[in-house]
Amino acid sequence: MAPGCGLSCLSSVIRPLSSMFESFRKFLSQVSQGEKQPAHFAHDDYRLAAAALLVHAAGIDGNVSDVERTALHAIIKQHFNLDEAQTDALVAEATEAEEEAIDLYHFTSLLNRELEEDGRRCVVEMMWEIAYADGHVSEFESNLIWRAADLLGVPSRERIELGRRVASEHGGGQG
Repeated sequence: MAPGCGLSCLSSVIRPLSSMFESFRKFLSQVSQGEKQPAHFAHDDYRLAAAALLVHAAGIDGNVSDVERTALHAIIKQHFNLDEAQTDALVAEATEAEEEAIDLYHFTSLLNRELEEDGRRCVVEMMWEIAYADGHVSEFESNLIWRAADLLGVPSRERIELGRRVASEHGGGQG
């Protein structure tokens, strides 16, 4: 993972009030139910929106390889600090949300409301990690990341630099 976007990078840049409210809601839910329930992510959960963009990136070239599927799972698990069951649930829900979406705006507008600038950059970096997972960035993947970064307010220069950083970590050039 790149230096600027390490383990749980998004957790530290969420708007504090939203995070505090969510923690309180989870606490009340756990206390009232007495046991841990299977993971479910609300439609307005920034993690669901980010994961849906990652699912879209993995499948935009028409083929989700085993390498991309493994990378998708690992990236989501690490960046959102989830266990296996939570990661599986988030990937499943993100896949469903992505299939129902008609455009990127639904996801990017939620991320713009919930994440600070560093968090939005981190989402773009995760998209590059998915794109480079199979060793090659297709023109579809590159175009998707450009559009998503633009909607997230990540400048072209930073998008390109994030792509180069991820490429160097994967031992390749930008495609």
